[in-house]
Amino acid sequence: MKLLNVGGSNTKIAKTIKRGGNIRVASLSLMPDRKICAGSKAAGCFETCLKSSGRGAFKNVATARQNKTDFYLSDRPGFLSQLRAELTNFDKLCAKQNVTGWVRLNTISDIDYENHGIPQAFPALNFYDYTKRVDRIGRTPSNYNLIFSYSGRDQYQKSVNRRPRGTPMAVVFRNELPPVWDGQTVIDGDLSDIVNVKAGGVIVGLRAKGKAKRDRTGFVVDSDMIAIGG
Repeated sequence: MKLLNVGGSNTKIAKTIKRGGNIRVASLSLMPDRKICAGSKAAGCFETCLKSSGRGAFKNVATARQNKTDFYLSDRPGFLSQLRAELTNFDKLCAKQNVTGWVRLNTISDIDYENHGIPQAFPALNFYDYTKRVDRIGRTPSNYNLIFSYSGRDQYQKSVNRRPRGTPMAVVFRNELPPVWDGQTVIDGDLSDIVNVKAGGVIVGLRAKGKAKRDRTGFVVDSDMIAIGG
């Protein structure tokens, strides 16, 4: 069973590659659960997760993702060993093709790979992820950058308030993206992950997709009810 996808079959990854120039992107998609998405309960995003959107709607894709999650949970040393081997091959491929390598290991999960020494072992690769675990931000190596993920649920506000200054924050909007939200500039986060992770202290606006369009937990923000400027 191969862990990494280096072909850009994920829609967002494909957009990132198209706009990224001379790059390659490797991604890892697991089937999310409460164990590998520790912040999902407080954020209220588990039921509206993108796990069933796009290619995730196909049974064979869902099964492959579940098998990877089961591998991680049942044999973590084996999983991490294989991941290192595949990243080694990806690193060599990027060097051979003279392209910049980017890696997103938490396409729809939230595992602290920095605590397993993964990004540290590949300094030539650029790792990035979205996270709902605010404690991870600022504790990753220099080649691993995180975007904090917002939710408006009361249970999650302590995490939101602890977001470090200068960290981009992803906010899911139900309708069109506003130009400003909560006094912060909003950029179109659906275009390129690389732009998002380099954006600094802005709002990375994402449009609600799949089940998220019907979310009423506070995870998704109603942009048509927001006054310009905040």
